[in-house]
Amino acid sequence: MSASSTDMVEQIADAPVGEYLTFVLGSEEYGIEILKVQEIRGYDAVTKIANTPEFIKGVINLRGSIVPIVDLRLRFHLGNVEYNQFTVVIILNLSGRVMGIVVDGVSDVITLQASQVRPVPDLVATIDTKYLVGLGTVENRMLILVDIERLMTSQDMALIENIEA
Repeated sequence: MSASSTDMVEQIADAPVGEYLTFVLGSEEYGIEILKVQEIRGYDAVTKIANTPEFIKGVINLRGSIVPIVDLRLRFHLGNVEYNQFTVVIILNLSGRVMGIVVDGVSDVITLQASQVRPVPDLVATIDTKYLVGLGTVENRMLILVDIERLMTSQDMALIENIEA
């Protein structure tokens, strides 16, 4: 077994199995832990910030808090981005930091058992597999389970500084 395969098996063993909010990006369905979701809002105009990566759309004022908004379609390099009436922003609360992600649409909340979560194969190229928990299977659906906290707090996102105490 290669080191990356071993790491993935450990990730799966450690994966929190529970309720996931499912959403759509392009033709794929993704899932994030429901406990990380603060609210779901329709997509609205954002204030652009100069010199930020393309996938950071800008910020919104959410009841007095300035919230950065990331378009996951752009972050995952999923092609053309088209905003329509189904486009939504999922507001996340990650370790006390509030931020939003733009997705094509929200599907539902599902409960996954450990037997329904499989390791991610090494051939997924659009997203670094270190940000994935695994692949969830529900009936004939396959969900890409994202470790949203690890993704949103990664250095390449440029949203949160790593502060060493």
